[in-house]
Amino acid sequence: MPTATPGVTRATRKAALALTASAVLLTAACTGQSDAGATDDPAKDTTINFWHAWSAPNEVAAVKSLVAGFEKAHPNIHVHIVGNMTDDKINQALRAGGGDAPDVISSFTTNNVGKFCSSGALIDLGPFLEKAGIDPARTFPKAMNEYTRFDGDRCTVPLLGDAYGLYYNKTAFAKAGIEQPPKTWSEFEADAKRLTVPAGDSYKQLGFMPDYHGWETTTEHYFGQFSPTYFAADGKSNVAEDPAFKQGFALQKRLVDELGGFRKLERFRSTLGDEWGAKHPFHTGQVAMQLDGEWRLGMAEQAKPKFEIGVAPLPVPDDQKDQYGKGYITGTITGIAATSRKQNAAWEFVKYISTDTDAVVGFANDIHNVPSTLAALKSPRLKYDPRFKTFLDIAADPDSTTTPASLNGGQYLVTLQQLGYDYESGRVTGLTAGLKKAAAQIDTDIAQAK
Repeated sequence: MPTATPGVTRATRKAALALTASAVLLTAACTGQSDAGATDDPAKDTTINFWHAWSAPNEVAAVKSLVAGFEKAHPNIHVHIVGNMTDDKINQALRAGGGDAPDVISSFTTNNVGKFCSSGALIDLGPFLEKAGIDPARTFPKAMNEYTRFDGDRCTVPLLGDAYGLYYNKTAFAKAGIEQPPKTWSEFEADAKRLTVPAGDSYKQLGFMPDYHGWETTTEHYFGQFSPTYFAADGKSNVAEDPAFKQGFALQKRLVDELGGFRKLERFRSTLGDEWGAKHPFHTGQVAMQLDGEWRLGMAEQAKPKFEIGVAPLPVPDDQKDQYGKGYITGTITGIAATSRKQNAAWEFVKYISTDTDAVVGFANDIHNVPSTLAALKSPRLKYDPRFKTFLDIAADPDSTTTPASLNGGQYLVTLQQLGYDYESGRVTGLTAGLKKAAAQIDTDIAQAK
């Protein structure tokens, strides 16, 4: 997302962690097709409504180009586009139904897949995929295939993605005598300390900003490199049982302590630029390493930094060196409204924008996101800076991870993030007890959402 997309997308996703669940909508039939609309003839002349969240001029143009490609291939199906739609607005329209409501929606918030599926707001696309001969496991990258379904219901499919990696200041690396980006977390810790240049009670240069209030340094982005299992087979929270969570929290806390302590880091952070502006501290050289998504490369280059930017996968635990190259994956999703009376025509559109290789590649080129099919990731038509290939490889890596859908959206991530805030600041000192309390809270929240 070197365009304005990241500003909208990531900000939306972060805020959406705490969104309340939408009201229960029409329940899908056993075939996954609601009584409302899987009876239409997609060969007849018709118009469907497509609601999406993109809003920047270049993004809106990209969506129009994507739709134009579909309408050229399906001249009888016309697509009415409605942009800049939040999940709240989408949910309201899905509940209301009617001729102006969306037939197809797209959302930046993968955390809401569990709500979309369990409420019946979006139909199960499984029967449509099967009838079309499309195997999701062979079509979509593993992590994207996982975050578009919930409890056996595939009510969404991927529509471009985000991959997280490591950005580093090559000039600062050379000055510190570091020859290559770190591959393990122990190497990362050592490099972060070597790259830190104190200035009184502050910093001339900070090797890395580890604080959870930093830029993209959320719990799920750290934990993704540890390949955690958030929920056990019985659906209960696994955060107190899987050692990956304790390892992830401990790593971040060590970084906080080793790089000056929470209060000193927070004082420094308060003087730095915001995440989406030209004064982002990585752009200015005030921070030498940055955990971030694929969009940061374009944004950083547009800021005309006074150093060479390097891109690499994030480090992995020392005992997982063979998995170096993996990363955390999320992205945009798309699905068909249960209230739609034109679900077959809507499916033709969803199938095109999510599985047609040329369509996916063209959209990825325009939006500057990661393509969301395995075929598109390998397409020679992709246009990108050579460094961007790091993110393509991360997306295709079968060891890359995501966060699973849950009944109440991303509330479990909010609980873990709060534990992170409390642990890094010293309000919570016992990590084992903190994880047990978090697990109990997650289980309670999910039980109340049923």
